[in-house]
Amino acid sequence: MTDTDGHGVLIVDDDFRVAALHAAIVDAVRGFHVVARAGSIAAARAALADHPEIELVLLDVYLPDGSGIDVIADLDRDCFVVGAETDADAVRTAMRAGALAYLIKPFPDTELARRLAGYAQYRRALAAPTVDQGMVDVALSALRFGTSRADRTRVSHTEQRVLDLFDADAVLFADEVAERIGISAATARRHLAALVGAGRLTMSLQYGGTGRPRQSYRRAEG
Repeated sequence: MTDTDGHGVLIVDDDFRVAALHAAIVDAVRGFHVVARAGSIAAARAALADHPEIELVLLDVYLPDGSGIDVIADLDRDCFVVGAETDADAVRTAMRAGALAYLIKPFPDTELARRLAGYAQYRRALAAPTVDQGMVDVALSALRFGTSRADRTRVSHTEQRVLDLFDADAVLFADEVAERIGISAATARRHLAALVGAGRLTMSLQYGGTGRPRQSYRRAEG
């Protein structure tokens, strides 16, 4: 996948550690990539001006120069509110302003992955120049609930081989999965991302002393 493939995402959060976590989740989901990060509303506006390919903004509420909710309508992009604000009025205000989703921190990594997969399905459902009521219903349901039940149950042959590596206690990295089933690490990451988006696996970050956190995977409960 190149930097221009799939849905470009802007992450707006003034906590660099949270921004890194969300970036890792976005990059792990098939069809998504992080274009830029911003720690303020001003920086977010600059990033959007510099990167017209950004389609989706993950927007924190509490930012150094104001509330993210107050600028949703001005950003001219699809927005997910991803913040710690639990006031019901804030949620209603965000939805009136045009937010497509409202995720309250902290939340499981798989919840953001599920919503991103639902967003991709929403975009596909509304890709035609004209739509009927059934297409609208599918699109809005995908936003609310993530991928459809049918999508969550279908896996490819390679994805099934990946799943078979995970017993109840297995925790694996992408390079380990790649080595065990004889595929490239990049291919392994794509299949792992699809399984996370489908709710079959969960993804977590493991921080070392230096460098980027590593993504580890295990079988989802239930």
